[in-house]
Amino acid sequence: MKTRRLGKTGYEVSEIGLGCWQLGGDFGPVGDETADAILGHALNAGITFWDTADVYGGGLSESRIGAHAKGPNVRVATKLGRGGGLFPDNYSKQGVRESLLGSAKRLGVQSLDLAQLHCVPTQVLRDGAIFGWMDELQAEGLVRHWGASVETIEEGLICLEQPGCATLQIIFNLFRQDAAKELLPKAAEKDVGIIVRLPLASGLLSGKYDKGTRFEESDHRNYNRDGAAFSVGETFSGIPFERGVELVQTLKGFAPEGVPMSQFALRWILDHPQVSTVIAGVSKPEQIADNVEASDRKSLFPALIKQLGEWYETEVKPEIRGGV
Repeated sequence: MKTRRLGKTGYEVSEIGLGCWQLGGDFGPVGDETADAILGHALNAGITFWDTADVYGGGLSESRIGAHAKGPNVRVATKLGRGGGLFPDNYSKQGVRESLLGSAKRLGVQSLDLAQLHCVPTQVLRDGAIFGWMDELQAEGLVRHWGASVETIEEGLICLEQPGCATLQIIFNLFRQDAAKELLPKAAEKDVGIIVRLPLASGLLSGKYDKGTRFEESDHRNYNRDGAAFSVGETFSGIPFERGVELVQTLKGFAPEGVPMSQFALRWILDHPQVSTVIAGVSKPEQIADNVEASDRKSLFPALIKQLGEWYETEVKPEIRGGV
């Protein structure tokens, strides 16, 4: 597995990371045996960046990671700010500290490799006090580095103005390309590592769905497809599901011969040098090998990347709900 530097953290992390929300069973039950197998396969495949959060399964994801043997090069990033009585308007330094202490306990560590603000409200970011708290908690040694997971370009730019911000986790995929224009270059200028989430737009970009596909009631692709529970941009990148299926059919015509859609989508992301790692979630251990293979695929031709950008602007962006 190829590695890249995660910004000013100095960590060398795998190009393909592991999104661990499934380990909390948030999209349906994942048993202990399957969770353990996913982590074991990730370790064996050379995946050294594991991303979780305190709210994934009410801490279950963190506990499972904490109980699993990890190699010396594995970096575990967690997130805070959507639970622990903090969200949406009860943020305090003590509340943040208690949240992070809980994560450290579940992960079995004294100091967290990376703690990320977890899609906290835009106004909280604008206020700025929370950044100072993170700086102080870093100075105390509770976290080695801190960053933020954001939903919009505006939020990302606010975070990039903070000297202590080491990483930025963003939605960036073939259905959400805007970050390439301003956000990624500015992150590189600030030496802020870019972590990409939702690389397959909630699975749409795998090319495996059709308009008749149905999801379990507990799956956000069912209950949040129109933004009923949280930001609509978190589900299918804000694109109406049926329209997304149509767009994927067009997108298949751009993919190089013999390259699966999922690997095509991941390769496009990796062809942006400012990206440090792409966190891809899996529900089955065998899916890991397919994700990892994207790291070894040849880079896409610049002309194709340009063509995909033009297609996005005319065909995809007008369909996005919830802003970018």
